[in-house]
Amino acid sequence: MYQFIPKRKLWLSISAILVALSIAAIAVWGLQFGIDFTGGSVLEVRYFQNRPSVAAIKESLASVGLQHLIVQPVGDTDVKLQFQEVDETQHQLILSKLRELAPAAEGQSTMEELRYDSVGPTVGRDLQTRAMTAIILSLIAIVIYIAWAFHKVSQPVSSWKYGVCAILALAHDVIIVIGFFAVMGHYFGYQLDITSVAAILTVLGYNVNDTIVVFDRTRENLFRLRQSFAETVNTSLNQTLTRSLYTTFTTLLTLIAIVIFGGSSIRNFALALTVGIFFGAYSSIFVASPLLVVWNNWHNRKKA
Repeated sequence: MYQFIPKRKLWLSISAILVALSIAAIAVWGLQFGIDFTGGSVLEVRYFQNRPSVAAIKESLASVGLQHLIVQPVGDTDVKLQFQEVDETQHQLILSKLRELAPAAEGQSTMEELRYDSVGPTVGRDLQTRAMTAIILSLIAIVIYIAWAFHKVSQPVSSWKYGVCAILALAHDVIIVIGFFAVMGHYFGYQLDITSVAAILTVLGYNVNDTIVVFDRTRENLFRLRQSFAETVNTSLNQTLTRSLYTTFTTLLTLIAIVIFGGSSIRNFALALTVGIFFGAYSSIFVASPLLVVWNNWHNRKKA
């Protein structure tokens, strides 16, 4: 039996360092928000022959006067462009400039428009507010649900404390995911978009399930094991460890395959899920339950 709880200071220290580094990355580099939040246009095109370089595309579009232009090659044939919001006339002008870089072959253009989306700045700000509201309401709902699910367990830890510890573990996961996007945005230009928010909400649901499995085993063992609370939690962690690792491993295999072989439209979603679920597996074992024990020990010392 592995001694998780006796080594809780080590696990919680590692988590504290990861959270501190994530917060530092967010504070120093900030987040690169996609057009979903800032407003603007995104255009994806495909070149069937000889995709032009990023420099050539920017030079061709220089006369259009686009602001905040970002050009990203995608795969071997596609190009993704982001810029400020434009009207339909400018949209068609941009397409004509891009077609000039792809001479027609046998009377047919060798460039194809794949996607064009435009979001106004007002809509972007509204999405930011709605995204934050969705995350906060999800966290509140999780606390209420866990407190209700464990309402029959009042000793030695009150039921609402299970919910608070679960939320602290989830906050640990979310902060690390957002810090990851700050790092990726700084070095590789990754942007936080609405799919990333969807991934964060998915991470909340997936990871709290893992934490509740451990808490539920702890609740069962409290009524049948003659051990201290710390020993009961440690036993429960060992009993659920194999299940947690197997479930997480198989999920991560699928997500990594999506990151590697999936398209650019889903890559941010898969990346956020991969990082969030990986650290969620860590927090459900090494953060949530140890925090419960630390809180109980602190409460006992305070009573004494």
